[in-house]
Amino acid sequence: MRAVACQNGQLDVVDLPNPTPAEGQLLLDVTGCGICGSDLHARHHADAQADVLAEAGYDGFARSHEQVVFGHEFCGTIADHGPRTSKKHKTGTPVVALPLIRKDNGMHAIGLSASAPGAYAEQVLVEEAFMMPVPNGLSAEVAVITEPMAIGHHAVNRSEISKKDAAVVIGCGPVGLAIICLLKTKGIETIVASDYSPGRRALATACGASTVVDPAAESPYDALGDRGYTTSIAQNAAGGLKAMKGLQKLPVPWHVVFRGLSQLGAAAPKRPVVFECVGVPGIIDGIITDVPLNTRVVVAGVCMEPDQFRPVMAVNKEIDLRFVVGYSPLEFRDTLHMLADGKIDASPLVTGTVGLDGVADAFDALANPEHHAKVIIDPSSAATL
Repeated sequence: MRAVACQNGQLDVVDLPNPTPAEGQLLLDVTGCGICGSDLHARHHADAQADVLAEAGYDGFARSHEQVVFGHEFCGTIADHGPRTSKKHKTGTPVVALPLIRKDNGMHAIGLSASAPGAYAEQVLVEEAFMMPVPNGLSAEVAVITEPMAIGHHAVNRSEISKKDAAVVIGCGPVGLAIICLLKTKGIETIVASDYSPGRRALATACGASTVVDPAAESPYDALGDRGYTTSIAQNAAGGLKAMKGLQKLPVPWHVVFRGLSQLGAAAPKRPVVFECVGVPGIIDGIITDVPLNTRVVVAGVCMEPDQFRPVMAVNKEIDLRFVVGYSPLEFRDTLHMLADGKIDASPLVTGTVGLDGVADAFDALANPEHHAKVIIDPSSAATL
Protein backbone atom coordinates (compact mmCIF):
# COMPACT_ATOMS: atom_id res chain seq x y z
CA MET A 1 0.00 0.00 0.00
CA ARG A 2 1.01 3.64 -0.43
CA ALA A 3 1.80 5.66 2.69
CA VAL A 4 3.67 8.76 3.82
CA ALA A 5 6.57 7.99 6.15
CA CYS A 6 8.65 10.38 8.22
CA GLN A 7 12.29 9.66 8.99
CA ASN A 8 14.92 12.14 10.15
CA GLY A 9 12.44 14.96 9.51
CA GLN A 10 11.89 13.96 5.88
CA LEU A 11 8.38 13.13 4.57
CA ASP A 12 8.27 10.66 1.67
CA VAL A 13 5.61 8.63 -0.11
CA VAL A 14 6.60 4.96 0.24
CA ASP A 15 5.24 1.52 -0.62
CA LEU A 16 4.62 -0.68 2.43
CA PRO A 17 3.25 -4.22 2.81
CA ASN A 18 -0.52 -4.38 3.24
CA PRO A 19 -1.32 -4.68 6.99
CA THR A 20 -2.84 -7.89 8.35
CA PRO A 21 -5.20 -7.65 11.35
CA ALA A 22 -4.19 -9.68 14.39
CA GLU A 23 -6.55 -11.16 16.95
CA GLY A 24 -9.23 -8.67 17.96
CA GLN A 25 -8.23 -6.17 15.28
CA LEU A 26 -9.79 -4.69 12.15
CA LEU A 27 -8.25 -3.46 8.92
CA LEU A 28 -9.64 -0.16 7.66
CA ASP A 29 -9.51 1.46 4.25
CA VAL A 30 -8.68 5.05 5.19
CA THR A 31 -11.19 7.62 3.94
CA GLY A 32 -9.70 10.59 5.74
CA CYS A 33 -6.93 11.55 8.17
CA GLY A 34 -6.26 14.90 9.79
CA ILE A 35 -2.82 16.44 10.06
CA CYS A 36 -2.41 17.17 13.76
CA GLY A 37 -0.17 19.65 15.53
CA SER A 38 1.36 16.64 17.28
CA ASP A 39 2.49 15.39 13.87
CA LEU A 40 4.07 18.75 13.06
CA HIS A 41 5.91 18.67 16.41
CA ALA A 42 6.95 15.03 16.07
CA ARG A 43 8.53 15.64 12.67
CA HIS A 44 11.30 17.70 14.27
CA HIS A 45 10.98 17.13 18.03
CA ALA A 46 10.17 13.43 18.29
CA ASP A 47 13.20 12.57 20.42
CA ALA A 48 12.41 15.18 23.07
CA GLN A 49 8.84 13.91 23.34
CA ALA A 50 10.01 10.28 23.37
CA ASP A 51 12.43 10.99 26.23
CA VAL A 52 9.67 12.54 28.36
CA LEU A 53 7.19 9.76 27.64
CA ALA A 54 9.81 7.11 28.44
CA GLU A 55 10.18 8.69 31.88
CA ALA A 56 6.39 8.58 32.23
CA GLY A 57 6.25 4.88 31.40
CA TYR A 58 5.84 4.65 27.61
CA ASP A 59 9.00 3.92 25.65
CA GLY A 60 7.39 3.34 22.25
CA PHE A 61 7.00 6.91 21.04
CA ALA A 62 8.48 7.76 17.63
CA ARG A 63 12.20 8.43 17.40
CA SER A 64 13.64 10.65 14.69
CA HIS A 65 15.77 7.88 13.13
CA GLU A 66 12.81 5.50 12.84
CA GLN A 67 10.47 5.25 9.87
CA VAL A 68 7.10 6.38 11.22
CA VAL A 69 3.76 6.66 9.45
CA PHE A 70 1.89 9.48 11.16
CA GLY A 71 -1.88 9.77 11.42
CA HIS A 72 -4.02 9.36 14.53
CA GLU A 73 -7.07 11.46 13.53
CA PHE A 74 -8.80 9.21 11.05
CA CYS A 75 -11.92 7.55 9.75
CA GLY A 76 -12.31 4.65 7.35
CA THR A 77 -14.38 1.70 6.23
CA ILE A 78 -13.92 -1.87 7.47
CA ALA A 79 -11.89 -3.86 4.94
CA ASP A 80 -11.18 -7.04 6.94
CA HIS A 81 -11.77 -8.67 10.33
CA GLY A 82 -8.98 -10.30 12.29
CA PRO A 83 -9.31 -13.56 14.25
CA ARG A 84 -11.70 -13.58 17.22
CA THR A 85 -13.49 -10.42 16.23
CA SER A 86 -17.25 -10.18 16.63
CA LYS A 87 -17.90 -9.27 12.98
CA LYS A 88 -20.86 -7.31 14.30
CA HIS A 89 -20.14 -4.62 11.72
CA LYS A 90 -19.85 -5.69 8.11
CA THR A 91 -17.17 -4.94 5.59
CA GLY A 92 -17.67 -1.43 4.21
CA THR A 93 -19.07 0.02 7.45
CA PRO A 94 -17.77 3.59 8.07
CA VAL A 95 -16.03 3.78 11.44
CA VAL A 96 -13.69 5.81 13.60
CA ALA A 97 -11.41 4.49 16.34
CA LEU A 98 -9.35 5.53 19.32
CA PRO A 99 -5.72 5.56 18.10
CA LEU A 100 -4.31 2.85 20.38
CA ILE A 101 -3.37 -0.67 19.33
CA ARG A 102 -1.91 -3.79 20.91
CA LYS A 103 1.33 -5.20 19.52
CA ASP A 104 3.63 -7.99 20.67
CA ASN A 105 5.70 -5.43 22.58
CA GLY A 106 2.71 -3.79 24.30
CA MET A 107 0.20 -1.02 23.63
CA HIS A 108 1.18 1.72 21.20
CA ALA A 109 -0.10 5.06 19.95
CA ILE A 110 -1.26 4.67 16.35
CA GLY A 111 0.53 7.17 14.12
CA LEU A 112 3.00 8.24 16.80
CA SER A 113 5.05 5.07 17.08
CA ALA A 114 7.16 3.07 14.65
CA SER A 115 5.38 -0.01 16.04
CA ALA A 116 1.92 1.28 15.07
CA PRO A 117 1.74 2.82 11.58
CA GLY A 118 -0.95 5.46 11.29
CA ALA A 119 -3.45 6.65 8.70
CA TYR A 120 -1.20 8.69 6.41
CA ALA A 121 -1.77 5.60 4.32
CA GLU A 122 -4.32 3.68 2.29
CA GLN A 123 -5.01 1.31 5.18
CA VAL A 124 -4.62 1.23 8.96
CA LEU A 125 -5.09 -1.35 11.71
CA VAL A 126 -7.27 -0.65 14.77
CA GLU A 127 -8.54 -2.52 17.81
CA GLU A 128 -12.15 -3.66 17.41
CA ALA A 129 -12.76 -2.74 21.07
CA PHE A 130 -11.75 0.87 20.31
CA MET A 131 -13.74 1.09 17.05
CA MET A 132 -17.04 2.97 16.79
CA PRO A 133 -19.39 2.99 13.78
CA VAL A 134 -20.14 6.40 12.30
CA PRO A 135 -23.81 7.24 13.06
CA ASN A 136 -26.54 9.06 11.14
CA GLY A 137 -24.80 8.96 7.79
CA LEU A 138 -22.17 11.42 9.01
CA SER A 139 -19.78 12.25 6.18
CA ALA A 140 -16.14 11.20 6.29
CA GLU A 141 -15.18 14.89 6.03
CA VAL A 142 -16.80 15.49 9.43
CA ALA A 143 -16.21 12.12 11.08
CA VAL A 144 -12.45 12.56 10.70
CA ILE A 145 -12.65 15.53 13.09
CA THR A 146 -13.88 13.31 15.94
CA GLU A 147 -10.44 12.80 17.49
CA PRO A 148 -9.31 16.46 17.66
CA MET A 149 -12.76 17.56 18.82
CA ALA A 150 -12.60 14.93 21.58
CA ILE A 151 -9.40 16.65 22.74
CA GLY A 152 -11.43 19.84 23.15
CA HIS A 153 -14.25 17.94 24.85
CA HIS A 154 -11.86 16.51 27.44
CA ALA A 155 -10.24 19.90 28.12
CA VAL A 156 -13.64 21.53 28.68
CA ASN A 157 -14.75 18.68 30.95
CA ARG A 158 -11.55 18.92 32.99
CA SER A 159 -12.07 22.65 33.39
CA GLU A 160 -15.37 22.04 35.23
CA ILE A 161 -16.66 25.26 33.69
CA SER A 162 -20.30 26.16 34.30
CA LYS A 163 -22.72 28.34 32.37
CA LYS A 164 -22.21 31.22 34.79
CA ASP A 165 -18.47 31.28 34.08
CA ALA A 166 -16.62 33.19 31.37
CA ALA A 167 -13.92 31.51 29.28
CA VAL A 168 -10.74 32.86 27.71
CA VAL A 169 -9.01 30.81 25.00
CA ILE A 170 -5.35 31.76 24.42
CA GLY A 171 -4.31 30.55 20.96
CA CYS A 172 -6.76 29.71 18.18
CA GLY A 173 -5.06 26.86 16.40
CA PRO A 174 -6.95 23.56 15.98
CA VAL A 175 -6.93 22.77 19.72
CA GLY A 176 -8.13 26.24 20.69
CA LEU A 177 -10.83 26.15 18.00
CA ALA A 178 -12.00 22.73 19.18
CA ILE A 179 -12.27 24.05 22.74
CA ILE A 180 -14.29 27.05 21.50
CA CYS A 181 -16.68 24.70 19.68
CA LEU A 182 -17.18 22.59 22.81
CA LEU A 183 -17.60 25.63 25.06
CA LYS A 184 -20.32 26.87 22.71
CA THR A 185 -21.97 23.45 22.80
CA LYS A 186 -21.88 23.54 26.60
CA GLY A 187 -23.80 26.83 26.61
CA ILE A 188 -20.98 29.15 27.68
CA GLU A 189 -22.03 32.62 26.57
CA THR A 190 -18.84 34.62 27.17
CA ILE A 191 -15.94 33.14 25.19
CA VAL A 192 -13.00 35.48 24.59
CA ALA A 193 -10.55 34.17 21.99
CA SER A 194 -7.04 35.61 21.67
CA ASP A 195 -4.62 35.15 18.78
CA TYR A 196 -2.14 37.31 16.86
CA SER A 197 -3.35 35.89 13.54
CA PRO A 198 -6.31 37.66 11.86
CA GLY A 199 -7.15 34.42 10.04
CA ARG A 200 -7.34 32.44 13.24
CA ARG A 201 -9.38 35.14 14.95
CA ALA A 202 -11.87 34.88 12.07
CA LEU A 203 -12.04 31.12 12.54
CA ALA A 204 -12.58 31.61 16.29
CA THR A 205 -15.59 33.79 15.54
CA ALA A 206 -16.93 31.17 13.13
CA CYS A 207 -16.55 28.52 15.84
CA GLY A 208 -18.56 30.53 18.37
CA ALA A 209 -16.28 32.96 20.22
CA SER A 210 -18.28 35.94 21.49
CA THR A 211 -15.23 38.26 21.43
CA VAL A 212 -11.93 38.01 19.58
CA VAL A 213 -8.82 39.89 20.64
CA ASP A 214 -5.46 40.69 19.11
CA PRO A 215 -3.19 40.40 22.18
CA ALA A 216 -0.79 42.87 20.58
CA ALA A 217 -3.48 45.53 20.94
CA GLU A 218 -5.67 44.45 23.87
CA SER A 219 -5.58 42.19 26.91
CA PRO A 220 -8.01 39.26 26.59
CA TYR A 221 -8.76 39.62 30.31
CA ASP A 222 -9.73 43.28 29.91
CA ALA A 223 -12.11 42.12 27.18
CA LEU A 224 -14.07 40.21 29.82
CA GLY A 225 -15.32 43.52 31.22
CA ASP A 226 -16.26 44.13 34.84
CA ARG A 227 -17.43 40.75 36.11
CA GLY A 228 -16.50 41.21 39.77
CA TYR A 229 -13.10 39.54 39.55
CA THR A 230 -10.38 40.45 42.05
CA THR A 231 -7.33 41.71 40.21
CA SER A 232 -4.84 42.38 43.01
CA ILE A 233 -3.87 41.01 46.41
CA ALA A 234 -4.49 44.39 48.04
CA GLN A 235 -7.96 44.52 46.50
CA ASN A 236 -8.62 41.03 47.83
CA ALA A 237 -7.69 42.03 51.39
CA ALA A 238 -9.83 45.19 51.23
CA GLY A 239 -12.77 43.17 49.96
CA GLY A 240 -12.36 40.70 52.80
CA LEU A 241 -12.42 43.50 55.38
CA LYS A 242 -15.56 45.00 53.85
CA ALA A 243 -17.30 41.60 53.86
CA MET A 244 -16.39 40.94 57.51
CA LYS A 245 -17.71 44.34 58.61
CA GLY A 246 -20.99 43.60 56.85
CA LEU A 247 -21.32 40.12 58.38
CA GLN A 248 -20.66 41.42 61.89
CA LYS A 249 -23.62 43.79 61.63
CA LEU A 250 -26.01 40.85 61.28
CA PRO A 251 -28.06 39.67 64.31
CA VAL A 252 -26.52 36.16 64.12
CA PRO A 253 -22.88 35.13 64.59
CA TRP A 254 -20.89 36.02 61.51
CA HIS A 255 -19.25 32.59 61.28
CA VAL A 256 -22.63 30.87 61.06
CA VAL A 257 -23.61 33.01 58.08
CA PHE A 258 -20.17 32.64 56.49
CA ARG A 259 -20.32 28.85 56.82
CA GLY A 260 -23.78 28.74 55.32
CA LEU A 261 -22.76 30.90 52.37
CA SER A 262 -19.71 28.69 51.83
CA GLN A 263 -21.81 25.53 51.79
CA LEU A 264 -24.09 27.11 49.19
CA GLY A 265 -21.11 28.18 47.10
CA ALA A 266 -21.99 31.86 47.48
CA ALA A 267 -18.72 32.69 49.22
CA ALA A 268 -16.52 31.30 46.47
CA PRO A 269 -14.51 33.94 44.63
CA LYS A 270 -15.52 34.82 41.09
CA ARG A 271 -12.98 33.78 38.50
CA PRO A 272 -12.66 33.13 34.76
CA VAL A 273 -11.51 29.86 33.20
CA VAL A 274 -8.52 30.26 30.87
CA PHE A 275 -7.46 27.66 28.29
CA GLU A 276 -3.80 27.83 27.25
CA CYS A 277 -3.58 26.45 23.69
CA VAL A 278 -0.25 27.83 22.44
CA GLY A 279 2.44 25.59 23.89
CA VAL A 280 5.51 27.83 23.75
CA PRO A 281 7.81 28.80 26.65
CA GLY A 282 6.68 31.78 28.69
CA ILE A 283 2.96 31.52 27.97
CA ILE A 284 2.01 29.87 31.27
CA ASP A 285 3.95 32.40 33.33
CA GLY A 286 2.42 35.26 31.35
CA ILE A 287 -1.09 33.95 31.96
CA ILE A 288 -0.50 33.46 35.69
CA THR A 289 0.85 36.99 35.95
CA ASP A 290 -1.98 38.69 34.04
CA VAL A 291 -5.14 36.83 35.08
CA PRO A 292 -7.38 37.77 38.05
CA LEU A 293 -6.89 36.03 41.38
CA ASN A 294 -8.31 32.50 41.72
CA THR A 295 -8.37 31.93 37.94
CA ARG A 296 -8.50 28.33 36.76
CA VAL A 297 -5.93 27.75 34.00
CA VAL A 298 -6.27 24.65 31.83
CA VAL A 299 -3.09 23.90 29.87
CA ALA A 300 -3.88 22.15 26.58
CA GLY A 301 -0.96 23.49 24.55
CA VAL A 302 1.95 21.04 24.26
CA CYS A 303 5.21 22.87 24.88
CA MET A 304 8.08 20.80 23.48
CA GLU A 305 10.79 22.76 25.29
CA PRO A 306 11.60 23.22 28.99
CA ASP A 307 9.57 26.04 30.49
CA GLN A 308 9.34 27.83 33.81
CA PHE A 309 6.90 29.92 35.78
CA ARG A 310 7.04 31.61 39.17
CA PRO A 311 5.28 29.45 41.78
CA VAL A 312 5.25 32.37 44.23
CA MET A 313 3.02 34.31 41.81
CA ALA A 314 0.66 31.37 41.36
CA VAL A 315 0.59 30.70 45.10
CA ASN A 316 -0.21 34.28 46.11
CA LYS A 317 -2.93 34.54 43.48
CA GLU A 318 -4.24 31.02 44.29
CA ILE A 319 -4.19 30.01 40.63
CA ASP A 320 -5.77 26.65 39.87
CA LEU A 321 -3.46 25.07 37.26
CA ARG A 322 -4.54 21.94 35.37
CA PHE A 323 -2.84 20.05 32.54
CA VAL A 324 -4.82 17.97 30.04
CA VAL A 325 -4.15 15.42 27.33
CA GLY A 326 -6.26 12.99 25.36
CA TYR A 327 -9.80 11.92 26.24
CA SER A 328 -11.75 8.97 27.58
CA PRO A 329 -13.57 6.45 25.34
CA LEU A 330 -16.85 7.98 26.53
CA GLU A 331 -15.72 11.50 25.59
CA PHE A 332 -14.65 10.18 22.18
CA ARG A 333 -18.03 8.49 21.65
CA ASP A 334 -20.02 11.48 22.83
CA THR A 335 -18.03 13.81 20.56
CA LEU A 336 -18.76 11.57 17.56
CA HIS A 337 -22.49 11.61 18.29
CA MET A 338 -22.58 15.37 18.91
CA LEU A 339 -21.01 15.84 15.49
CA ALA A 340 -23.52 13.45 13.94
CA ASP A 341 -26.46 15.18 15.67
CA GLY A 342 -25.32 18.62 14.54
CA LYS A 343 -24.65 19.82 18.09
CA ILE A 344 -21.05 20.62 17.16
CA ASP A 345 -20.28 22.54 13.97
CA ALA A 346 -16.66 21.70 13.21
CA SER A 347 -16.81 22.75 9.56
CA PRO A 348 -14.76 25.97 10.06
CA LEU A 349 -11.77 23.89 11.16
CA VAL A 350 -11.34 22.03 7.86
CA THR A 351 -9.56 24.36 5.46
CA GLY A 352 -7.98 22.01 2.94
CA THR A 353 -7.71 18.47 1.55
CA VAL A 354 -4.75 16.74 -0.07
CA GLY A 355 -3.77 13.30 -1.31
CA LEU A 356 -0.72 11.43 -0.07
CA ASP A 357 1.49 13.21 -2.60
CA GLY A 358 0.52 16.57 -1.11
CA VAL A 359 1.35 15.85 2.53
CA ALA A 360 4.82 17.40 2.56
CA ASP A 361 3.48 20.61 1.01
CA ALA A 362 0.61 20.59 3.52
CA PHE A 363 3.11 20.49 6.41
CA ASP A 364 4.83 23.54 4.95
CA ALA A 365 1.52 25.37 4.51
CA LEU A 366 0.42 24.62 8.08
CA ALA A 367 3.46 26.50 9.35
CA ASN A 368 1.66 29.71 8.34
CA PRO A 369 -1.40 30.34 10.56
CA GLU A 370 -2.99 32.52 7.88
CA HIS A 371 -3.29 29.66 5.42
CA HIS A 372 -4.88 26.72 7.19
CA ALA A 373 -6.30 25.29 10.42
CA LYS A 374 -6.89 21.62 9.67
CA VAL A 375 -5.84 19.86 6.47
CA ILE A 376 -7.36 16.44 5.76
CA ILE A 377 -5.52 13.71 3.87
CA ASP A 378 -7.65 11.66 1.47
CA PRO A 379 -5.51 8.73 0.27
CA SER A 380 -7.74 8.28 -2.80
CA SER A 381 -7.17 11.87 -3.93
CA ALA A 382 -4.48 13.19 -6.25
CA ALA A 383 -4.99 16.74 -4.92
CA THR A 384 -2.16 18.91 -3.65
CA LEU A 385 -2.49 22.30 -1.97
